[in-house]
Amino acid sequence: MKYSATLRVNGFSYPVTIEPQRTLLSVLRDDLELTGSKEGCDDSECGACMVLLDGEPVNSCSYLALQTLGREITTVEGLSTNGDLSPLQKAFLEAGGVQCGFCTPGMLISATALLARNPRPDDEEIKASLSGNLCRCTGYTPILAAVRSAVEMTAG
Repeated sequence: MKYSATLRVNGFSYPVTIEPQRTLLSVLRDDLELTGSKEGCDDSECGACMVLLDGEPVNSCSYLALQTLGREITTVEGLSTNGDLSPLQKAFLEAGGVQCGFCTPGMLISATALLARNPRPDDEEIKASLSGNLCRCTGYTPILAAVRSAVEMTAG
């Protein structure tokens, strides 16, 4: 059985027809062609598929698309405004926190959620907020530096 529904993604409404067992990740990538969220483990272990659901980071690989009806979904594509990168995205580029890029969308989503909750986190809060995201390339050092830099940029 398929359901006709509307998903609210990055500020836009998208009509979709989905089966009950489809994950949010599969609908985002396959139906809406928003491929920023990555399919890394398909088991909620790596964080590469993270999106914001009503402002909270969730693993879209284990979230059913039908569970998101009536809620706001933000993907990494939705972090920029009018084609301009967010301060956090710019900081990731400048600090080299995008080495292979596979973990970057999830890291950006987790860090965005943190900075929305706490615009001046300390290092321990930054590390805790990124604990659900695995990175195999950077050793996390440039990612932490990028979040710190974004805090400084937005703090004025």
